[in-house]
Amino acid sequence: MADRGCPLEAAPLPAEVLESLAELELELSEGDITQKGYEKKRAKLLARYIPLIQGVDPCLQTESRVPGPLLTAPTAKPQKPRANSRDERFRSDPHSAPPDVTTGLVEHSHFERPQMASVRGVPRGHGRNMLETADGVPVNSRVSSKIQQLLNTLKRPKRPPLKEFFVDDFEELLEVQQPDPNQPKPEGEQMAVLKGEPLSVGTSGPPTLLAALQLWGTTQPKAPCLTALDTSGKAICTLTYGKLWSRSLKLAYTLLSKLTSKNEPLLNPGDRVALVFPNSDPVMFMVAFYGCLLAELVPVPIEVPLTRKDAGSQHVGFLLGSCGVTLALTTDACQKGLPKAPTGEVATFKGWPPLAWLVIDGKHLTKPPKDWYPLAQDTGSRTAYIEYKTSKDGSTVGVTVPHSSLLAQCQALTQVCGYTEAETLTNVLDFKRDAGLWHGVLTSVMNRMHVISIPYALMKVNPLSWIQKVCSYKARAALVKSRDMHWSLLAQRGQRDVCLSSLRMLIVADGANPWSISSCDAFLNVFQSRGLRPEVICPCASSPEALTVAIRRPPDLGGPPPRKAVLSMNGLSYGVIRVDTEEKLSVLTVQDVGQVMPGASVCVVKVDGVPYLCKTDEIGEICVSSVATGTAYYGLLGITKNVFETVPVTADGVPVSDRPFTRTGLLGFIGPENLVFVVGKLDGLTVVGARRHNADDIVATALAVEPMKFVYRGRIAVFSVTVLHDDRIVLVAEQRPDSSEEDSFQWMSRVLQAIDSIHQVGVYCLALVPANTLPKAPLGGIHISETKQRFLEGTLHPCNVLMCPHTCVTNLPKPRQKQPEVGPASMIVGNLVAGKRIAQASGRELAHLEDSDQARKFLFLADVLQWRAHTTPDHPLFLLLNAKGTVTSTATCIQLHKRAERVAAALMEKGRLDAGDHVALVYPPGVDLIAAFYGCLYCGCVPVTVRPPHPQNLGTTLPTVKMIVEVSKSACVLSTQAITRLLKSKEAAAAVDVRTWPTILDTDDIPKKKVASIFRPPSPDVLAYLDFSVSTTGILAGVKMSHAATSALCRSIKLQCELYPSRQIAICLDPYCGLGFALWCLCSVYSGHQSVLVPPLELESNVSLWLSAVSQYKARVTFCSYSVMEMCTKGLGAQTGALRMKGVNLSCVRTCMVVAEERPRISLTQSFSKLFKDLGLPARAVSTTFGCRVNVAICLQGTTGPDPTTVYVDMRALRHDRVRLVERGSPHSLPLMESGKILPGVKVIIAHTETKGPLGDSHLGEIWVSSPHNATGYYTVYGEEALHADHFSARLSFGDTQTIWARTGYLGFLRRTELTDASGERHDALYVVGSLDETLELRGMRYHPIDIETSVIRAHRSIAECAVFTWTNLLVVVVELDGLEQDALDLVALVTNVVLEEHYLVVGVVVIVDPGVIPINSRGEKQRMHLRDGFLADQLDPIYVAYNM
Repeated sequence: MADRGCPLEAAPLPAEVLESLAELELELSEGDITQKGYEKKRAKLLARYIPLIQGVDPCLQTESRVPGPLLTAPTAKPQKPRANSRDERFRSDPHSAPPDVTTGLVEHSHFERPQMASVRGVPRGHGRNMLETADGVPVNSRVSSKIQQLLNTLKRPKRPPLKEFFVDDFEELLEVQQPDPNQPKPEGEQMAVLKGEPLSVGTSGPPTLLAALQLWGTTQPKAPCLTALDTSGKAICTLTYGKLWSRSLKLAYTLLSKLTSKNEPLLNPGDRVALVFPNSDPVMFMVAFYGCLLAELVPVPIEVPLTRKDAGSQHVGFLLGSCGVTLALTTDACQKGLPKAPTGEVATFKGWPPLAWLVIDGKHLTKPPKDWYPLAQDTGSRTAYIEYKTSKDGSTVGVTVPHSSLLAQCQALTQVCGYTEAETLTNVLDFKRDAGLWHGVLTSVMNRMHVISIPYALMKVNPLSWIQKVCSYKARAALVKSRDMHWSLLAQRGQRDVCLSSLRMLIVADGANPWSISSCDAFLNVFQSRGLRPEVICPCASSPEALTVAIRRPPDLGGPPPRKAVLSMNGLSYGVIRVDTEEKLSVLTVQDVGQVMPGASVCVVKVDGVPYLCKTDEIGEICVSSVATGTAYYGLLGITKNVFETVPVTADGVPVSDRPFTRTGLLGFIGPENLVFVVGKLDGLTVVGARRHNADDIVATALAVEPMKFVYRGRIAVFSVTVLHDDRIVLVAEQRPDSSEEDSFQWMSRVLQAIDSIHQVGVYCLALVPANTLPKAPLGGIHISETKQRFLEGTLHPCNVLMCPHTCVTNLPKPRQKQPEVGPASMIVGNLVAGKRIAQASGRELAHLEDSDQARKFLFLADVLQWRAHTTPDHPLFLLLNAKGTVTSTATCIQLHKRAERVAAALMEKGRLDAGDHVALVYPPGVDLIAAFYGCLYCGCVPVTVRPPHPQNLGTTLPTVKMIVEVSKSACVLSTQAITRLLKSKEAAAAVDVRTWPTILDTDDIPKKKVASIFRPPSPDVLAYLDFSVSTTGILAGVKMSHAATSALCRSIKLQCELYPSRQIAICLDPYCGLGFALWCLCSVYSGHQSVLVPPLELESNVSLWLSAVSQYKARVTFCSYSVMEMCTKGLGAQTGALRMKGVNLSCVRTCMVVAEERPRISLTQSFSKLFKDLGLPARAVSTTFGCRVNVAICLQGTTGPDPTTVYVDMRALRHDRVRLVERGSPHSLPLMESGKILPGVKVIIAHTETKGPLGDSHLGEIWVSSPHNATGYYTVYGEEALHADHFSARLSFGDTQTIWARTGYLGFLRRTELTDASGERHDALYVVGSLDETLELRGMRYHPIDIETSVIRAHRSIAECAVFTWTNLLVVVVELDGLEQDALDLVALVTNVVLEEHYLVVGVVVIVDPGVIPINSRGEKQRMHLRDGFLADQLDPIYVAYNM
């Protein structure tokens, strides 16, 4: 225990406390408890044993006091090593490590430990007064250092947080925006706290709300309390005070007496009850609310859930759960409309606790006995009700309003609004919360007023309804939002008989909104002629936490004349008030929201950090101290303290009051005559760079751009998303159904210009969605947090989108400046000084492995075949399977020899070819191809294998065949009858000039003839065959393979895979080039093993063919390509059970190798291994090979040697051509798997791409290779061999300058591992990073397309495949959409975000295409250059192309 801090001297702690502390320590180390929870529980345990100074642990005090270097402890006791000391840089707060108080209680000094990486479990640092061994083990310990080290290892937390492993250095990488030297700064005095007039508690009225209800209910039972309207505007029900009193009593009695479970009352005083009532039923809501108050229950009003997946419904469920709600009150009609489970019960909504539903219509309630009366106490600090509040992130919290606040709020509103008995109030707001509840349900009962409640549904049908009701009921007060005024303006033309002269107060509940002033002015302009007096309009400001903050009063109630402020937008964005002139566009005009409420004090404090008072010309958050505010977020003590118990301080740090203030979430300032001005809400604040912008202001600007013509009902949402460590503004609008594509782009570009010129801020993304598709808030507004959630998840389904990352993202790292290269000699010296070896590795020595006699005998493959036909004529070499898994053809040694002879005879007689002529072999995968190959060798011709054209796709495949035949200068084409017909067909003539084919021989029915003599090459260096392949960059490259190289290649593979005549191997590869060709045609003849050939094309009709064949023939060794592996992973994912039933068993496999010329695809090989583990596939069996054009087989796992290793490198360092090894799981880490083991006889070195000097271990450079089976050179028709000569004959510029190497064109690094290989040496692992030709040079850095593509594919589940390339310095991302076309535009923003976040690149163009558009070659590699050509020629037929501005 004492390893957690400081030794203290004093009486020892009791044993049980020590035991509890030990358990707590264990919980922390196991990760079962957070650091904060640990500290809390620990402080509790030790509370009675520690003298506290002002409630602060003295140990913590000293810890914070001594930041400096190591100090020696005043105590003579040696400091124990602290095993799990965390690195200080990664603490969230520097004092979070709890002090140790288990050994005593004397003041002590804190040890700041040196920053050392923890090695092998050794503690990071110790006191200076103790000797250490080299391993960092204390010498004075009696146990041996090894045991001590083991103990230290065990003491470390099992799961150290990731942060211990890395420092995320994005701060150094990203451009930090410098503050603008000209930015305005506040210059005023410090503001004083503003006090409202005293709250005069009237002596005449009832003392409490329930007393008022009882008084009016018994003395004025006929007086109207509330009138509810239907959607046609007819009064459907008028609730009198007598009815309200009797029904509330009835409900209270039912709740208290009639609801029982197991003879216990279901509810106890203080329990929370959900009120679920629609906006059209204020009468039942009012009865339920007062019934709960009478029964001493706490009502929690919420919205009616319409579906099981309402916007924000889950968060409401969280609120109900945290409030412990078990009962919901509702009406009969509402209950019938709720979604039902199959049992007929109300369905359980997502995230909601189990609820009992009680219908409170009259017939379901029980009448109380005459003498029954509830003992409700409605004074004091007990909770009266809980109002829900949805915060910026969508989470829902409950604001607790106690009875004392409720009463004070009613009294204050009565005082400022001058409400009198029997007055009429028209209420358009939601009566369940906020001003609608305070005025229309609570204060109205206090004053026996009559409320006319206008439902939202009526307002939608008839926006003038509230004005008509004011007129017909002669209402004295009306409660509206600026939106209601705006819509009624649009609907009022033609209404002549409206008179508003009865109104003395028109309370505008959202008077704090930036557009409320224009609504108020426009409304006054139109209705002043209809009796509306200017002083009647009373904007007010309120918040769920502080209730009513301020309200403008008419002059007869003592209000000063109204004011407005014209403020500079630029100043506002820096939080400073600068008055401007109205002519300018970039100003915000706001109206005052009146004076502070009676009995309240108000101040404005800084938004971030310590709540210092603002200066008089500074914008801050308005705080209120009053008896009439909410007191807490229910059950959330932490954030309650921040919001409801703020203590504002002066610049000197002196608290301004002994009473705490409540933060309102409103931003504003105090203007002249002590009027309160609000400029926005904290929830709508977006911080871009150093400036703040308010979402409402941006909406107002966007609406000003032809709103009625384009935006549907003015529905616009603005929010910010964090991309690349800064907020980015996103604007989503619903467009009218009739708008055209041109309209929308015109509107979007105008909005961008307007926001840029007025707010000087760029919009990151502008999306348009069809009308009525954005998630709705309960009263028809837009549910912002849900909209944001959909945007981030890619489920918004916009119909138009415009991204502007180029203008918005200004904090990208500076483009990399290439430093002058260090010379190769300095590089070697540097490596020597650093103790790094030169990165060089080789496979096993060939000389040690076999007698050279056999190697000499096997120099020519034609000789080997003849020898096998002679010595083991009936030994089977090849089995070819079809899609059904049946053997369609076989070849024994003698059969192959005879078929080769017939081909050779035909070539010499029919084709009249001479030795050295080139012959194109155009065959489907099979034994015919192999026979034709050896036939060519038998007569001295040079074979060139060519993939046959695809009959359904001649247009694109036949030109490639023609090109290879021409480039290879083939004098003859050998093929089957079917392909011969195809090559000469009419369809072929449309694609190529069929008259220029060389001689085409069909080998299906050639006569059985022997050749007189079999050709024997004069020297092993003579050309044996040509290997043609199209690279991923679209270049056709043929390489020359000599007889010596061919036999050396077979020899290396034989040794690596231990291939003998008794072995069977399964091959599922294309046999046309590279290692696939060698394994298919050459190796079996050389080594004598039997090859089971599975053409990959057959897997399209039977995916399990390859694995079934491996199982059936018990193949120890099998080869496949990535495309085969992917087909199996995708196609057989759900069928492993069925395959097991069929008897497929893969436990025979020792090694399954993926033949590739690229970086290993770890995720694919891992998912393949995991998936087929159930069929017995050994976990370590799957590996990859690596080859390229200059050497088709450099690495191959084989059957011996250590398993392939995986390392994690920092992707950002790779872009700078550096290798930085990191821990698994650290940010920006990229896993790289070793590409198999280097083959026998192969030597590899890593050379600098430019200086061509050798590099050190774990340095990134080009892989160079030297081996007997290197190709001898390129074979191209244009004589460009000089260009590529150094590919095959490169020499190092320093060091060993004699050896001739071939350059692979691939970047990679070598790393010496701790493993030992077969020879007992330490094993050198080769890691391939990617092809140099493929890399993208962007912003001075080198990117590998696969890394960007991997990020993009992860961005959304509908992205099936992705490819990237550059086009005039723009990054183009092509994604295949595997989903509905309506998802297409969701991808644009997600793709742009992920590439910015993970690669610091701005995507220029996002192209969304159908699945299968990205071309892929037979090895499963993407042909990015073909794709680029298709894009430039406009041949992709995209679903959508987004040009990011």
